[in-house]
Amino acid sequence: MALTADTWPIAASMLPFAASAFDDDVVSRAFHAVARAGFDDVDLTDTWLPFGDLDAAQTASLRDALEAAGLRAQSLSVIRRSVTDGVTGDENLAYSHRALDLAAELGVGVVSVGLHRPLTPLQREQLWFWTVAGHRDPVDDPDDYQRAVTRFRELGEHAASVGVLLSLELYEHTYLGTSSSAVRLVENIGLSEVGLNPDIGNLIRLHEPIEDWRELVAATMPYANYWHVKNYARDENRATGLVSAAPSYMESGLINYREAVEVAVRSGFQGVICTEHYGGDGLSMSAANREYLRRVLPTDHYEPGVSRVRQQFGVLA
Repeated sequence: MALTADTWPIAASMLPFAASAFDDDVVSRAFHAVARAGFDDVDLTDTWLPFGDLDAAQTASLRDALEAAGLRAQSLSVIRRSVTDGVTGDENLAYSHRALDLAAELGVGVVSVGLHRPLTPLQREQLWFWTVAGHRDPVDDPDDYQRAVTRFRELGEHAASVGVLLSLELYEHTYLGTSSSAVRLVENIGLSEVGLNPDIGNLIRLHEPIEDWRELVAATMPYANYWHVKNYARDENRATGLVSAAPSYMESGLINYREAVEVAVRSGFQGVICTEHYGGDGLSMSAANREYLRRVLPTDHYEPGVSRVRQQFGVLA
């Protein structure tokens, strides 16, 4: 049965919460805040809590805290742990495998991973880190590219064995940094359990020329199996080269999410949507964006399209 505005799982990202080692009280307070903001669903974001390092007792406590708050963990987002990192790639790969096992244990259906690296010292000095460039994947290095394909395929095979989907997050200056490179990567991996997380907000906020958001949506949505959503107000002065971008409500930024949702549905997308926001009261912004999504998602009377992932691999994306 197709998802509708009332039934679509819209999860709150834990991105607005400060990074924390595992602590029962901290976890409980955070989950209850999410529930008070009107969410039933949550994305466990590892910049908040490094869930891939939890032991059995902590995992049990995490499950209890979710239940006590009346929340469902719909997704896990592994952030800035690139499996191709020359220093920590092996460690990040092992961590991602543990995240898949945790997802299966908690009954979570999708794990999002990416190729973005930790913020550089210069990025950490900025008000908004995306205003200066960070790591760039070496596009002219076939061995590095193949390492990404091989390691994501390994994770995809693990995901398949435990009944979880793997989603690859779009992120600037990586092999997932343009619509064409992201589609190429997921096609080269070639597994039904591996799709895209078209987080186009990561790309339109850059202080440089960007790909048209409509082209990004049209190209990546047929491969989507999960979706981080956020928006930015963007201004460009081509005469001076000045570009600025700052977080905004989903309905008031550069991306027309009403149109993006229509494209997603026509493409057959039926995955979890995770609301993200940087700055200010990110949880309240996420809640406002959830209500906006409920207004623009389809009602009962529609027929979803057939995603490229379904056409190619014969599975629900």
